[in-house]
Amino acid sequence: MHLKKAIFILTLTICRPAFSGQQTLLDPELSHWDIYLSYEHSPDYNGEVPKDESGKEVKPIGLNPSEGLGVFTMVGKEKSVLRVSGEYYGALTTKEVFENYHLSLDVKWGEKIWPAREGKLKDTGILYHAIGPHGAEYFRSWMLSHEFQIMEGHMGDYWQQANGAIDIKAYQREYIMSPVADLRAGWLGAGEGGEAFVMRSANFESKAGEWTKLELISVGNKSLHIVNGNVVMVLKNPGYVEGGKRIAQEKGRIQLQSEASEVFFRDITIQSIDELPSKYSKLFE
Repeated sequence: MHLKKAIFILTLTICRPAFSGQQTLLDPELSHWDIYLSYEHSPDYNGEVPKDESGKEVKPIGLNPSEGLGVFTMVGKEKSVLRVSGEYYGALTTKEVFENYHLSLDVKWGEKIWPAREGKLKDTGILYHAIGPHGAEYFRSWMLSHEFQIMEGHMGDYWQQANGAIDIKAYQREYIMSPVADLRAGWLGAGEGGEAFVMRSANFESKAGEWTKLELISVGNKSLHIVNGNVVMVLKNPGYVEGGKRIAQEKGRIQLQSEASEVFFRDITIQSIDELPSKYSKLFE
């Protein structure tokens, strides 16, 4: 690398202000976000790149398409609510990288379900500590990250995205049953040759048609999934597996999924914090 280029990059790194205070992440222009869209997946998707009728691989729609295809739009009288149509798989991705924060938002289901999820539960999610290229995982739509699942009856589940790995207070799987988070359980490795999915401890989702409040707290190597004020999952040591080793990854972008289900978000705020609130510290003992 040339010296001038190196100095320029270093200067940008030093001068960029660190995230602090509180930010509201929704505005009519979605100015805090990039849009990435991959495909309108079919019910028989098998993890391979979709092909057209001639057998040629189809390219993903890509980053910040000119029209946005109406997947992520601000609606309501004051354009204060985010509507995610779900028609194409993809994500809103924060332009900023975040660490040590308390993320809070409200979510409510819409009516529309697209073919890829017909006959299934409505589904979306918050992806955090997202790094690397878009489309790194099975659906070729999201970054390497950790998912705070948003699904009917499953608010707060964990899903591994790409080669992410983390430890969760949970009971191991038994026969065909999935592992289940529990504050009294020991630490279960997820994603590192272990479970890619862990269920939340209990269902605290609001009634159909009502808003559910979700909170994601992440400080250092610790994080919490909280639904309507109830901790449903305790996690630590986030990272990713490379060369057989887990590499720590405690910061990254935040993504909101589009996953064949119509969903609405409001009041998305993120607060910088230096330590876990005292009432949650004991959960990591």
